[in-house]
Amino acid sequence: IGLLGVYIGWRGIIAKMTGFYDMAGAFKYLLFGIVSGMVFAVASDEMILQFGVIDEQLNIFTAFFVSLLIGASESALVLFLLGRPKIVALRASTPYGWTLGLGMGAMFTSVLIVRLFDPQLGSDFDGFSIISIIISLSLAVIACVGNAEISTFQGVGVLNSQRFKTFYLSAIARGILILGLVLTLWYPLIILFLAPILFYFWPIAQNKWLLLGMTPAASQAFRRTVRQDQKIRIAAENRIRGKKIFEEE
Repeated sequence: IGLLGVYIGWRGIIAKMTGFYDMAGAFKYLLFGIVSGMVFAVASDEMILQFGVIDEQLNIFTAFFVSLLIGASESALVLFLLGRPKIVALRASTPYGWTLGLGMGAMFTSVLIVRLFDPQLGSDFDGFSIISIIISLSLAVIACVGNAEISTFQGVGVLNSQRFKTFYLSAIARGILILGLVLTLWYPLIILFLAPILFYFWPIAQNKWLLLGMTPAASQAFRRTVRQDQKIRIAAENRIRGKKIFEEE
């Protein structure tokens, strides 16, 4: 289910950008996200979900502070990976940030789903049921798209020389996202709060942030290819179709 979030997050403009940026590098950063995402997911599970919520050792304010620390650690790693001179020279910080965030979100979702399917969680929605599966699918989309948008935003900061500003904002956003997804296991309606925010930034990330990952010449060629593709599709739909003629010798 967590990997389904990667598939959904890959749809959109980035799926059409194939050939205009380094796909091999994007997949490599997806693997980086999967590996590092599991580390941060386990940290969130142990420090917030298990210790803070299940064992009731933390109040909501302390739990939010811990989630901010984890979010800041994630943002620091993303800033390091996307800010490498080779990546900046290729202007690949935004597409690589998108795939990196997808991998991190998938692993975070996987840990939460394991907890949700455990009947001993103590939530009204735990165990394996239709409701828990629906919640899991929602978590996959929110976690993957959310992390991808935040990481892409950091990539924009790298390209625009605003690394520290985007670092602070992304750390706060990650902290809210982490704590919100953890509490969703008990209060699924939190999804209704997170989803509109992510859908608001979806077109911005798809139409502006990701396109910054191409050189001006590549961006111009990409836009021209998209326009031609639309014209060809419209012409194909509106063409007058002929009729088959059957002849007998």
